[in-house]
Amino acid sequence: MKIYTKSGDCGTTSLIGDERVKKCDCRVEAYGTVDELMAFTALLGDKLMDDERTEELSPKLRTVECRLMSVAALLAVGRGGEGKVEAMPEEWITDLEEEIDAMQSEIPAITQFTIPGGDCACSLCHVCRTVCRRAERCALRIAESDSDTAADEMVLKYLNRLSDYFYTLGRVMVARKRVEEILWRP
Repeated sequence: MKIYTKSGDCGTTSLIGDERVKKCDCRVEAYGTVDELMAFTALLGDKLMDDERTEELSPKLRTVECRLMSVAALLAVGRGGEGKVEAMPEEWITDLEEEIDAMQSEIPAITQFTIPGGDCACSLCHVCRTVCRRAERCALRIAESDSDTAADEMVLKYLNRLSDYFYTLGRVMVARKRVEEILWRP
């Protein structure tokens, strides 16, 4: 099978269910942004494997990547694709909440806004966080624009919680690597 089909040369693509849409469709934008987040998550996971203080977090990020693939599939469902992608279990959100709670026990409470930086892994966490927030906004636009193809409520919850996970993970990187946390001072 060839990797190229030429069917998208005119700016359209197929969603799950074979509905053809423009490549600038909000659903394509949403699952494309999740795909970008998966790539940055992989880069972060690779970076964490390089350091004994953080290497045990890498498998958790691989799980996040797999779940993001499911999120992308849910966002790619078009007309005729209903029921072709398994629904997201609530347990995925609970898992993130438990991870966040565990990480928060490692770090001091914050009293002011933090700014990305101080360490490459920390900065990558914030790249993941911001791309995740963009994916969430894209998914919300789907929900608001077309009730027939609305983004699953669980997808919105998962992306919201995942951005909190990446923020907390960035703070953990700062603590574990003993670098100064950059605080916002207006």
